[in-house]
This record gives sequence, C-alpha cells and structure tokens, in this order.
Amino acid sequence: MNSLTTTAAYPAVASTDPFRPKWHYTSERNWLNDPNGLVYLNGTYHLFYQHNPLGPDWGNMSWGHATSPDLLHWEEQAVAIPCDAQEAIFSGSAVFDEHNTSGLGTAQNPPLVAVYTSAYSDASPLAGRQAQSLAYSLDEGRTWTKYQGNPVLDRASADFRDPKVFWYDGAAGSYWVMVAVEAVERQVVLYKSGDLKTWEQLSSFGPANATGGVWECPDLFELPVDRDPGDRKWVLIVNINPGGIAGGSAGQYFVGEFDGVEFRSGSTVTEGLQEDGSRMREYGWLDWGRDYYAAVSFSGIADGRRVMIGWMNNWDYAGSTPTGGWRSAMSLPREVTLTRLDGKVVLRQEATDPFEGPGLGSFSLGPQPLAPGTLELPVTAEVARIDVEFEPGPASSIGLIVRAGGTERTLLTYDVAGGMLRLDRRESGHVNFHEAFPSVETVAVPLQEGRLRLRVYLDRCSVEAFAQDGLATITDLVFPAEAGTGLAVFAVGEGAQLLALDVVRS
Repeated sequence: MNSLTTTAAYPAVASTDPFRPKWHYTSERNWLNDPNGLVYLNGTYHLFYQHNPLGPDWGNMSWGHATSPDLLHWEEQAVAIPCDAQEAIFSGSAVFDEHNTSGLGTAQNPPLVAVYTSAYSDASPLAGRQAQSLAYSLDEGRTWTKYQGNPVLDRASADFRDPKVFWYDGAAGSYWVMVAVEAVERQVVLYKSGDLKTWEQLSSFGPANATGGVWECPDLFELPVDRDPGDRKWVLIVNINPGGIAGGSAGQYFVGEFDGVEFRSGSTVTEGLQEDGSRMREYGWLDWGRDYYAAVSFSGIADGRRVMIGWMNNWDYAGSTPTGGWRSAMSLPREVTLTRLDGKVVLRQEATDPFEGPGLGSFSLGPQPLAPGTLELPVTAEVARIDVEFEPGPASSIGLIVRAGGTERTLLTYDVAGGMLRLDRRESGHVNFHEAFPSVETVAVPLQEGRLRLRVYLDRCSVEAFAQDGLATITDLVFPAEAGTGLAVFAVGEGAQLLALDVVRS
C-alpha cells in the first residue's frame, strides 16, 4: 500500500492568495495537471490527477486524489498512487470492477481498479518504456495497492500512455476496452480484456485531423443525439500538445461509430501527418481557448450523463503561472451532449453550476437599447456567473468587459460581420510571465434568430465562456494584478439591443 501523503512539511498556502479559485479544484499545495481516474461510486465523485507531492513544479508524478458529493465541493485526500524509484505514475483511468473480473477483490467486496501508465525510470529494468499497469482499492479509493503482475500491457514503446478503460456490452461481446495512445505516432490504439490483466489488440485510429503535436489522454463513449435513445453516436476525444486551435495544448473530438472492435469517424476532415493549419477551424474542438486540456470523462454515472473535467492550463506556460505554493486548477465539470446542427452532429457543453440556491447576490437588467460606447454596470464580479443576451442588429460589434480595474480588463467581443466571438486577455493583469500568455482566442458563433447568448463563469484566475447554450466554449486563465472586478457591456455602432443580463455572485 502507499504511504506518501500530501507532505505536510511543505509550507501551507496562504488563504488570502488572490488567484486561488473558489469553485475550481486546486490541490492545497504543489503541482497539479491532467485529471485521471474520474469515477463515481456510491454517492461520491472521485477526481484523481497528476500531482507532484513535493513541490509546485512538474515532477515526481503521482496520483493525487479529491472527492466530492456534488462536483462542486471537493475534499483533498492523501496521495493515492505515489511514484517510487522504479516508476512515475502517469495518466490513466479508474473503473469499479463490479463483478470482480480481475480477481483483485471478492464477490462481496469488488475492487476499484486504476489503470495507469508506468513511466519507467533508469532504475527499472524497463527503463525508458511506458506501459500500462494496475492498482486496486478495496476501501472505495482510500488506500491503493499496486498489482504484483505489472505491467499488464507493454508494447516496448517510449510513448504508449494514458489508458481510458470502460466496459463494452454490444454485438461484438462483453469485455473491457482500453483506449490509449502511441503519442508520437498520433495514433489511438484499442485493446480488449476479460479481466483487466490480459489484453488483446482490437484496432487503431489515426493520424487524423489535428496532428501538429503528440496525441494524449483519449476517451471513447456513446451518447444519444438530441437525447433520442434510438439515435446514438460514439465520441472519441483526443487531446493534442502542441498544435491546438489557439496554440499549445487543446482537445479535439471525433463523432462516429464503434462496433466493439474499430472506431470509424464520421467527422474526419483530413487524414495524414501533414498539418498546414488551413483546415483547423473545421475540426471538432472541445474548447477554443488556451486553457482546457487533457479532458476526460467520469465512469460509473448510472443515469447515462457524460461529465468531463479538463486541466485548466497550457503546457506552453504551465510552469510559469504566477501562483504561490500551488500551481494549476481544474475546469468546472461539464456535461457533454450531442446535437444536430445544420446537418452535423456536434458536442454541446453545460458546466456544473455553482451559482444556484439561496444566499447568492444577484443583479439584473431588462431589455434596453445599447448606445454606442461602454455601459459600466453598478455591480462588481470577481466570482460570478454572467448570463447575457444581445441582439446586435446593425452594430458592428457588441460585447462584455469583465475583471476590469485601472488599466486592466478582459474582453469578450462579438464581431457581427465575421460571426466571430473573441476573448482578449492581453490587458487582463499579469501577462508578462511568459511570452505566449498575452493572447486573443476566437471561435465562429452564428447568431440564432439574430441573437447571441453567453453564459460566462468567472473565478479568481479564470474565464469560462459558453456561447449559444454551450455550442462553443472559450476557457482562458487570467491573473488580474489589481482588484479587477469591474463589469460592463458595450457596442460599436448604432442599433444594438441588450435583451437581458443577469449576474449571480457567491
């Protein structure tokens, strides 16, 4: 069993840290990256994650652990699976082995099984390899034991990683499926097993669509289209770094069919390793911002919902962000669904909302014309949900200013002629800690009946914008240097209408 905890000897992080989020999970101290092993069991959501228990920089990769009853209030647990002299514990997944197919538990006490990548160090006989291994828990994730037969799947590869495992039950049979990557080859590889220990290769997918970086952290799941149980598609998630739509890290998705053996994409735009960027905006992207990466979904949610969490950072500058003894946060959890839009099946995303219930402050504006210029609102918003609906009319652009103070501001601007939503953080506060950080992100957002709807979640170091009920999202970090809590709406040109605005704060 593991014995490493969250190193109480490391200095505690001050509660007054101005960038510590209120509603986005962070470890109390030290480094955090990819979410791992997302699983729901007996009323508890388990979030495991890449974690350095010994400092705020990447290294000593282990699985951190947090639990929640509601996806909003998280309690950090002891380190679940620590690294050792032989291996670092890289990304993976966790499943509840209800029928004890692995034999690692009993019929009366079936195990929770983590499937993770062993990144073998120079001290190991397998030095330089990445292979897939198991750990199991018989007390609902509180303590973990590494399987003595590790690794369970070794391709003698230096870049074989990030296994996502699920139970498949279909025409081809009933078995565990592992979806992993040969990262440098930009290839998803699929395996099957009856017991989580012995694996047989099924097929591979890729390269396809964005191939400007290594492929990582895949996921594969089935969803109904427009909640119609008779119309179902499979979604393959492939995260990529670098080569994302906004630069650096990002997540892409494919929609298609999976017959238990092979995934066939119906949304591949172009195939092959050559990537000139000319068709990047035609691909399916989970998020059009700079700070949503390594997103994977929970297993075990019985009602069929598919909920994902991403790492809210970017490898371009993740090691430089201006926080204290902690570094990096998770996104808000998002339920993803499928919908048909203009004959194409696309993802829609809706965040788990912290801003519901009693005791919340709110501010509203009803319908009114927007004169050219800026309308500063008599409300501050540091940690808030903002719902706003515009009818741009003949105006050239309309938008929202958030986290404003002094010379600082973050802009959400809609360009009417181009049909583009833009998030501009170049004047958002601390931006000079890395040359890649000052940036402008854009996504095509067609008006619907002449209207633009935005739902924006603000936290102390982030902006998550959901356009047209989650058909497009932009997620970016911001680090305001002052108490930047001002809020405004604006229009460029005559004829715009503000149809509704609601601000809810906690």
